[in-house]
Amino acid sequence: MKRLPGLLALLFITTTLFAQFSREDFERLNKLSNEDHQLMMKMLGITEIRPGPSGTPGAPNYCNTDESKATSYTTLPDPLVFNDGTPVTTPAQWEKRKLEIFELFDREVYGRMPANVPDVTWSVVSERDTLDGEFPVNIKELVGHVDNSEYPVINVDIQLTLTVPKEAKKPVPVIMEFGFIFPKNFKFQNMPVPQGPTWGQQLLAKGWGYAVIVPTSYQADNGAGTREGIIGLVNKGQPRKADDWGSLRAWAWGAGRALDYFTANPDVDETRVGIEGLSRYGKAAIVTLAYEPRFAIGLIGSSGAGGAKIYRRVFGEQVENLAASGEYHWFAPNFIKYAGPLTPLDLPVDAHELVALCAPRPVFISGGSTQVEGPWIDAKGMFLAGVFAGPVYELLGKKSLGITDFPPQCTTWFNGDIAYRQHEGGHTVGPNWPVFIEFAERYFNK
Repeated sequence: MKRLPGLLALLFITTTLFAQFSREDFERLNKLSNEDHQLMMKMLGITEIRPGPSGTPGAPNYCNTDESKATSYTTLPDPLVFNDGTPVTTPAQWEKRKLEIFELFDREVYGRMPANVPDVTWSVVSERDTLDGEFPVNIKELVGHVDNSEYPVINVDIQLTLTVPKEAKKPVPVIMEFGFIFPKNFKFQNMPVPQGPTWGQQLLAKGWGYAVIVPTSYQADNGAGTREGIIGLVNKGQPRKADDWGSLRAWAWGAGRALDYFTANPDVDETRVGIEGLSRYGKAAIVTLAYEPRFAIGLIGSSGAGGAKIYRRVFGEQVENLAASGEYHWFAPNFIKYAGPLTPLDLPVDAHELVALCAPRPVFISGGSTQVEGPWIDAKGMFLAGVFAGPVYELLGKKSLGITDFPPQCTTWFNGDIAYRQHEGGHTVGPNWPVFIEFAERYFNK
């Protein structure tokens, strides 16, 4: 199997472990993904792309970690200027301008969601009353079956778990996580057990609920899977076109379908549903918040490049890594162009505009310690995306991040509607959950 850099390699392995893949599965998927990647390059007329840096310390091509070398750009695309150069000065103009930005992200980065995506029918697989820690809860295991009558060869089911307080007297807020369903009796090897209440128990202590949606249940996290899952179903098993959606946009679509179910569920206050994810699922969470306006808030964990990190910064993971055969499936095939012959400087959009598309809703950008988590996700690059999204929030009558200088670790900045915090831990959202909940209370407890 081709080695993926640093933390992404770890996450790829754990993802496939959860699916109980064998080494033969790894090799088969890697081969098919490489073949599809080559097919996409041929479609685009590209014969080669630039190699990305390594995320392994000590490697000859280790990623840049020198801040003095990080800024090869002098400007960023301005979200408050129309494509024709006209400035955006009113909220009404922003509503038109953001359509231009969505079009650029659709065409060049995340891909277009097809107009003919089939309907989803939800059913309760199991339901039980139990305890989560000290909290009485009701847990529903759900499956969202996608109508495959137009192409029965491919079957797609969305896995979702919803946990709400048992004694709730009214519909409750819910935070939904992009996550995994672990095999029975699964245990992490050589990893410390987190201390204190889980993130779900912290939410239950506030009288809120939580949900976990499994994105790989409806769209695989590999290039081979673009002929399957919801992407493959809509395309009837055929290869993607240059501006077709990738896995990130597909995962966001599934989150929207879960929100459809919450809207019809009397236990959930559909006006107070948030989305959360870590790493590649942090990328999915920010894409979801931008594209699905019904989500009220987002916790974006260590999303790095392809999420809430400035693409143009030469620090940590780069566009060249994202466009390679291990990660290209997250994006539209067109995105591969920016690893050759184009460069990140040619991108018509950048991550601050993705954050801006979430406005006026609150967004919390989370990262870990550079010493513990490593530099791959580029904590400062994510912070800067929050900074440069600020003018859009202010135009809409909301508050920006409020600072422009990168704050010290464990300094919380959430006086505005964009929040940022770099915690002391590694590749996790864990230490930031209590701070995020405090942030969310400002909106959910009104």
